[in-house]
Amino acid sequence: MHPVPNLADSLRTLEAVKDVPVAEWSGPRLWWRGPLDVEGLAIGSVQAAATALNALTGTSAYSVPSAGTAAAFDSLRHLRIAGKQPEGFAPLSGFRPTSDGWVRLHANYPHHAARLLQALCVSSTADVGPALRELTASEAESVITAKGGVAAAVRTRAEWTRSPMHQAASRGPWIALRESGGSSGERRWVPGGDAARPLKGLRVLDLTRVIAGPTATRLLAALGADVLRIDPPGLPELPDAFLDCGFDKRSVVADFSVPSVLDEVRAVVARADVVVTGYRSGSLERFGLGTGDLARDNGGLVVATLNAWGAGPWQERRGFDSIVQAACGIAADYGSDGDAGWRPGALPVQALDHATGYGLAAAILGLLAERTRTGRGGVATMSLVRTAEELFGAGLLPAQVPGHKPASLPEPLPEPGYHGMESVHGHLRFVGPPLLADGVPVSYTRAPVAYGSSQLLWGKA
Repeated sequence: MHPVPNLADSLRTLEAVKDVPVAEWSGPRLWWRGPLDVEGLAIGSVQAAATALNALTGTSAYSVPSAGTAAAFDSLRHLRIAGKQPEGFAPLSGFRPTSDGWVRLHANYPHHAARLLQALCVSSTADVGPALRELTASEAESVITAKGGVAAAVRTRAEWTRSPMHQAASRGPWIALRESGGSSGERRWVPGGDAARPLKGLRVLDLTRVIAGPTATRLLAALGADVLRIDPPGLPELPDAFLDCGFDKRSVVADFSVPSVLDEVRAVVARADVVVTGYRSGSLERFGLGTGDLARDNGGLVVATLNAWGAGPWQERRGFDSIVQAACGIAADYGSDGDAGWRPGALPVQALDHATGYGLAAAILGLLAERTRTGRGGVATMSLVRTAEELFGAGLLPAQVPGHKPASLPEPLPEPGYHGMESVHGHLRFVGPPLLADGVPVSYTRAPVAYGSSQLLWGKA
């Protein structure tokens, strides 16, 4: 059997995780079409989280079902809201031809769509195609990102590996970890004895959006943590994405530019165990909520942060899973010929987002295990582009698995075990978290609340 990449090795610098066996996994190993080992990345990332959870709880209770992992990595597609399937990408998002190749656009958020039109000097979706055909892919990327839009030229893997951005993205571990040096002081949270909800009482402030960060905090919430998500006013989260990652969480809308509100946020931070951030470099620093600020002001805090492009030359550029796929060579590798000629493609699921999310959860759980041992907080840093490098590092499946045919599914997955729950949004059908606790699936216990309906306090619904 093709081995699963040992992504838990990124946690081995922590003494609390150093000698903990890698969590077990079970089920099918290969099921998605395509050349890259997306299954290995999926199983390995959840396996890292389960390993860290075993370290934190001092047990071997947690393991990974591969079928549940496959479903969780495609959770939005499985979700039904009052019987309706969530919307996919917006009309302006997707691959578009240019004068010399292809560019990938992301315009799901209205403000990104507006910036895209402004950058191309057009007023309607119909005008975007002709405008792009007047530009090279590189020119389109530059023009759109300069105006705060979101786009990436579709590069081959060879083109990407020659770029300065690749040089930055390929360095260092998948999860970068360091101690913050401070002490947790009076607040000494420890895990509980309920295997299904071991994180009960853990306070997690969620300053993330879209998929990767909310996936990490969704898992922590499912395990019992009190997760308080804060979003900015004026730029609401996409409703379907909010619901998909909103189970067991609370939701607040807060304007950090209002001094009294920022004071309330800082009071919440002061009583938190974990803060997770997912904004571009510099976005939170202006409010005194950057990684360095958080670690300094609350010595025992576990701070976990992620962005699209890491610390490289694109660190201030906006990015999403699909955009990273286009830039780093994945879209080219998944391209195919059709009646209209060659066209770039995409991974079967948004695996960079989900794997980074479970990796971030693993980092948080590992740092909590270390804090339980030493009393000191720590910092974890991840990026979507670094996760892409892990995927390429896992190898191309047809060259490594004898008899594996990219056009066939070597082992069919069982039908997902759907769950149902009533909510303020209507009846929800969904898949659960990709973890087993003593052989029993971990489950969500509370439906997503209404967006922005919670109080900016710990322990209040």
